[in-house]
Amino acid sequence: MSDTVERFSNRVENYVKYRPDYPREIVTYLAANCGLNRASIIADVGCGTGISCRMFLENGNRVIGVEPNEAMRAAAVKLLAEFPWFMAVDGTSTATTLDDNSIDMVVAAQAFHWFDPEKTRPEFYRILKPGGHIVLIWNERQLDATPFLVEYEAFLLKYANDYGNVRHENIADEELRGFFQQDYGSAVFENEQIFDFDGIKGRMLSSSYMPSETADVFPAMIAELEALFAKHAENGKIKVSYDTRVYFSRI
Repeated sequence: MSDTVERFSNRVENYVKYRPDYPREIVTYLAANCGLNRASIIADVGCGTGISCRMFLENGNRVIGVEPNEAMRAAAVKLLAEFPWFMAVDGTSTATTLDDNSIDMVVAAQAFHWFDPEKTRPEFYRILKPGGHIVLIWNERQLDATPFLVEYEAFLLKYANDYGNVRHENIADEELRGFFQQDYGSAVFENEQIFDFDGIKGRMLSSSYMPSETADVFPAMIAELEALFAKHAENGKIKVSYDTRVYFSRI
């Protein structure tokens, strides 16, 4: 568990700057399908630097960010300081520290693949109010929508450490159904980022599976990324497209 918690500690700055946000249509979707309203209390479990918290805070919701990594939790507090109805707590998916029956909606954005589902489910059920919802959200980078994305995927596979183990595409219907223990709803939203070279470099380095600046392979990796960017960039920019997936179930 400690390796999972600490693996982003040296990537917080890049995470804050370069990780993708989430389409605001998600809030409208959850309002229509899960009864989300301004009075709903949200627990964002594995909230990281607070990227996913913001869309709910902008909706007027009280949000409790549960995050075990101290550096990421501190970044969330700093970035969301404009929202007095945000609070960050030191907790995990299996021990959130939150009160029984205190939460209307538990959200996990870009975090579910780090959880132990069998140990997480009872904790989510404990903190949720009767009839509350569990919502899982993540951005999946499109792998073959453009020639750049095809070559970028090959580049990541070449240099990454445990990339194949942490991609959300590995989470199949069987695992989701096993976690929810019942049928669940789902939706997909379009999402994208536009990067210059520093941006795509920072986006890459925000991923815990990529070698850091201290790795021996780092200079060669960056040189290859520069060549890949130069080959595909238009007017000094490159587009990265995502499918943002949302899964939900009512307890």
